[in-house]
Amino acid sequence: MRLGVVIGLISFFSILTGPLAAQPIGGKWTLQDCIDYAIDHNIQIQRRALTTEMRENALKQAKLSRIPSFNIGSNYSYSSGRVLDETTYNFTNNSVNFLGFNAGGSMSLFSGLQKANLVKQSKYQLLASLEDLERAKKDISLNIALAYLQILLDRELLEVAQRQLEVTQEQIGRTRTLVEAGSLPRGNLLEVEAQAATEATTVVSRRNALDLAYLSLAQLLDLDSLEGFEIVIPEIEAPDSMYQLPSVGEVFSDALNVMPGIRGAGYRLKSSEMALKVARGAKSPRVSLNGSFNTSFSDNRKKILGLDPGGGLLYEPYPFGEQLADNRNWMVGLGLTIPIFNGWQVQQQVNNARLGIQDARLQLESEKQALFKEIQQAWADARAAKNRYLAMKKSVSSLEESFRYTSQKFNVGLVTSIDYNTAKAQLAKAQSDLLAAKYEFVFKINVLNFYRGKPFVQNIKF
Repeated sequence: MRLGVVIGLISFFSILTGPLAAQPIGGKWTLQDCIDYAIDHNIQIQRRALTTEMRENALKQAKLSRIPSFNIGSNYSYSSGRVLDETTYNFTNNSVNFLGFNAGGSMSLFSGLQKANLVKQSKYQLLASLEDLERAKKDISLNIALAYLQILLDRELLEVAQRQLEVTQEQIGRTRTLVEAGSLPRGNLLEVEAQAATEATTVVSRRNALDLAYLSLAQLLDLDSLEGFEIVIPEIEAPDSMYQLPSVGEVFSDALNVMPGIRGAGYRLKSSEMALKVARGAKSPRVSLNGSFNTSFSDNRKKILGLDPGGGLLYEPYPFGEQLADNRNWMVGLGLTIPIFNGWQVQQQVNNARLGIQDARLQLESEKQALFKEIQQAWADARAAKNRYLAMKKSVSSLEESFRYTSQKFNVGLVTSIDYNTAKAQLAKAQSDLLAAKYEFVFKINVLNFYRGKPFVQNIKF
């Protein structure tokens, strides 16, 4: 089912919700309790949340990529055999232990604004992912809301069936009295008793339907047991006959600003536009700043003291600290890279980015078209539901009056039990249809209200 149905159901029951989180099994659950519990335990929602977290990490990484990079390191080597003596730059056969230290960093000064645009692209991707998460929550809430609504409807249908059975049982007592007095034949009593048996079967069927509705909701919540599981039962009132539906245009205009699917598609379009700027940035020259520091120690190196009497050089061991200080060297430099030819890779990336923008625009238009069709259908359904509810309301009123008249005539033997049972069955069916029409009417108008981002119309009361 489409998103509009999901959000409509959630809006329909929004007044039922309280500030409490999902309650433990054994307490009464509001619809929001059920939805919160399902969202907290649903695997698909958890996966969507992980995707959103990954988008958040991608945005953080894009921001951090703009700061300079800095690394330190060291290396050690042991050499033996014919080794270069760094003191005399002659080869020697001594073994050498060498230890070096280095530090270096670099910073991009200009790269065609790629990093800045990448940050914007990552931000829009995160916003789109958040909208996807919101949409997924509403989607997973659909079956929960439908099951909740079904429980409310089945409960009222059960009450109607029980009331009909009670009326018939009362009629059995009156008919038995008339039969014993000789005013009615015994066949009338048998017919009324048969009707009571049929209605008792209907009560059992309605009770089974209610139990199955509870089971469906419990399964959607992944509850281990139905023991003590019960939902909050509110009073639902349908709007009066003067209620006017908003136009399709009004609903659609408001919906464009509040629907997660539309917002998500809009963010993806902006993300694709940033992707094009990132791709174009690869054509720009790049300027970077680099720096490094190095020092080293070798146990084969000797410190020169001076000249001996014979004119030769005098050496002594070169201390570790002094050698590190004397071997220091620094480097600072600027780097410039100008793209000339790279196998048309950059141009192909630019072309693909343009195609990505076109696809994102088409996706946004597709979402808008789908939303408009949903609203059209929801408006038509709401109008039909209103007309059906008003018609059923009149029908029930007429049938109730007709049934009272038929009951009076039956009590004095002016009509047969067949006429009585027929009138009673017609009334029972009309009452059941009226209940279904009432729930449908309230539900449909709340679908339209939620599309507009407006609150519930206050037809549900505790």
